[in-house]
Amino acid sequence: MNNLNKDALLRTYDFGDNFLWGMSSSEHLSPKSRDETFFLNSKHQFSTIDVSFFKTELDKYKQDIDLIKQLGIPNFKFSLSWSKILPDGTGKISTEAINFYHDVLDICIENKIEPFVTLYDSCLPSVLEEKGGWSNREILSWFENYVAICVNSFKEKVSYWIVLNDPSFFTGAGHFLGIDSLGKKGANKFLPALHHAVLCQSIGFRIIKQIKINAQVGTFFSCHYIISNTYNDKDIKATERIDALLNRTFIEPLLGLGYPTQVLPFLKNVSKYSSIGDDDLIKVDFDFIGLQNCTREIASHDSLVPYLNAKLIKNDKIRVKKTHLNYHIYHELIYLIIKKYSKYECVKKIFIVENIAHPLEEIDFDITIGLQKANGIQSFLSQMLNAKQSGGKVNGYFVSMLKEFKPD
Repeated sequence: MNNLNKDALLRTYDFGDNFLWGMSSSEHLSPKSRDETFFLNSKHQFSTIDVSFFKTELDKYKQDIDLIKQLGIPNFKFSLSWSKILPDGTGKISTEAINFYHDVLDICIENKIEPFVTLYDSCLPSVLEEKGGWSNREILSWFENYVAICVNSFKEKVSYWIVLNDPSFFTGAGHFLGIDSLGKKGANKFLPALHHAVLCQSIGFRIIKQIKINAQVGTFFSCHYIISNTYNDKDIKATERIDALLNRTFIEPLLGLGYPTQVLPFLKNVSKYSSIGDDDLIKVDFDFIGLQNCTREIASHDSLVPYLNAKLIKNDKIRVKKTHLNYHIYHELIYLIIKKYSKYECVKKIFIVENIAHPLEEIDFDITIGLQKANGIQSFLSQMLNAKQSGGKVNGYFVSMLKEFKPD
C-alpha cells in the first residue's frame, strides 16, 4: 500500500476535479412504534407526522442547507419518506408532502446545491408492513407506483437518484448475526424480503431511466470488512459465509453474478419466491453505488448458528481500540473496502457515506482532544485517496452529522 505522508495537509483538488463532496441527512422508521410512522430529521429527533410537522422540518432543512452553503459543499443527500408521500402505502398522494419536498429542493437549487435524493430509507408505511411488507411480492407493484410518483413529481429538480439505502438492514440480514434491531427473523422471512428488495432496486432503476433518461441512478449498501478470528480452516470458511451474507448477497445479483449460493447454499431457497423473468429483471447497470457504515468485524465458526455455522465476535470481547460507538478503529479499513468493491468490473463509481471507523460526529475542537480526533479524519481521507490513486473507483464522499460542522 502506498501510504501518503500522514502529516501532509490534504486538499480537495488532490482527489480530482470530478470528485463529489457532499453532506447528508437521512430518515428512518422509528423502532418505538410499528403502528405510527416517525421521521428522523437531520438533527436526529423523532417527530410524528402532522400538518405542522412539514413547516417545522422545512425550517430545519433551511438551517442545514444554509450551513452546507457556508461550508462551500456543493451536494446534499437526503431521503424521501414513502409514509409521508403515500400515508396508506398506495392510493391518495399527500399534497402537503409533495409540496414540502418541492420546497426543500427549491432551497437547494436557490443555494446552488445539487440534491441527491434517496427514494427508500427504511420507512415503509405501516399498512404495507401489516400486509407482509418486503416479504410480500406485491411490494414490487407498490414500490413501482411509489417510485413513479416521486420521479414524475421531482424529475425537473433532481438528477441524482438513490433507489434503496441499506437493504440488508430492512430485510433483516443482520438478524442472523445480531447486528441490526429491525427487520424480520428467520430464513422464511429474510429470503423473500431479500429477493424482493433486489428486484425493487432494479425496478426503481428502470422506472427512473424511463422517465428521465439522463438521470444518474444508484443504490447504497452497508458493508463490513470481515476477517477471520484464527487461521483455522473452519474460521476462514465461516468468515467467507458471513462476508457473502452481508456484502455479496445484495450487490452480486444486480451485476449479473447471481446469489452467492456456492458459499451460502441456503440462498438456493430464494427460488421458492422467484418468478419467470426475475433473473433478467434483476440485472441493471447502475451509474454508481454507495458504501456506508463500513466496519471491521471478526468472525469465527459456530455450529449452533442456523444456516451460517458462523458468528461475529462481540466487540466487548476484542481488545482493540474503539470509537465511542464501540466500533473498531482500523485505519486501513476504508482503503480495503474501496479496493474490494472496485474489483467488480461493472461497478463504475463508488460514493462513500457515513463511514463509522472514524465517525465524523467524534470531531470535537476542544484543544485537549480535538487534534487526536482530527488526525483520525485525516487518516481516513488519506486512505481514501490512497485507494483512488491505486485504481479504486471512489468518486465521492458524503459526510453526515451536520451539527458537528457548524462554524463559530
